[in-house]
Amino acid sequence: MRNVVAGVLDVCCVLVFVGIGRSSHDEAASVTGFLNTAWPFLVGLAAGWAVLRAWRRRADAVVPVGIGVWLSAVAVGMVLRVISGQGIAFTFVLVALVFLGLVLLGWRGVARGAAALRGDKPERV
Repeated sequence: MRNVVAGVLDVCCVLVFVGIGRSSHDEAASVTGFLNTAWPFLVGLAAGWAVLRAWRRRADAVVPVGIGVWLSAVAVGMVLRVISGQGIAFTFVLVALVFLGLVLLGWRGVARGAAALRGDKPERV
């Protein structure tokens, strides 16, 4: 169950990134526009989960899962944006790296810190 929650949190992080980005650029609030922006990063996130086989690990671990899904979401997401004609800019890549890094690694760090405060021992999955 923990890994299902981790996956949902990861998806939510990407959707928040897209939502903030689209609203900061005054882009129309259409569902299709939102999904058009989100799909490359969601595919990148899924690719990271697949390559790391995150469902067979502690998906709330910062290393290797958190770092892997973060970098995959950004790298694959940017490649898919270029291939699909959406384009990228250097500053957009930097913003995506920083924001997605903060949220995808951040929730994992908070979760692990809270577990340590409760005295939970890390499980081996």
